[in-house]
Amino acid sequence: MILPIVAYGAAILRKVSEPIKADYAELSTLIADMWETMYESNGVGLAAPQINKNIRLFVVDSAQIFANAEPEDEKYPDAPGIKKVFINAKVLATEGTDWVYNEGCLSIPKIREDVMRPQTVTLSYMDENFKEHTQTFSGMTARVILHEYDHIEGKLFIDYIKPLRRKMLQGKLNDIHKGKVRVDYKMIQLK
Repeated sequence: MILPIVAYGAAILRKVSEPIKADYAELSTLIADMWETMYESNGVGLAAPQINKNIRLFVVDSAQIFANAEPEDEKYPDAPGIKKVFINAKVLATEGTDWVYNEGCLSIPKIREDVMRPQTVTLSYMDENFKEHTQTFSGMTARVILHEYDHIEGKLFIDYIKPLRRKMLQGKLNDIHKGKVRVDYKMIQLK
């Protein structure tokens, strides 16, 4: 089932999400709905707060980035990407030189900004079967993971941009919060 994406300005997007246990009700259905919602919205990642669930869960499919890349596009070391579920993730370390990329977010449509993030991230997490993993990711995959991880920590990509630039975007951000933006996927405005 395709779920509505929570628009910028909702309190849930600023909350630190709660860990879940293996007996979380309807977890496999929720994960399937998150994948369907993400693909319908043309996203490469989706975090539970973006569908109004205050839990430490996100999905990432960076393989789409590489599958849809043009031959002239920049090459990244993590090709061909991943498709994974991350439950109760915790960043253990970030390494490498920070690099810039123009990011966007399904909860903040029509706004893209350059964001600096580290080259690699090591995190512990559980998969959809609650099997524990500790893994290091790099390149574009690391960036998508860090973006989604920020969501479960109550952070947004716009928190990384300079205050003056953010002030210049405030009108657009207010319009998103008020529902004055047209997107081709379901969105919901919450307090």
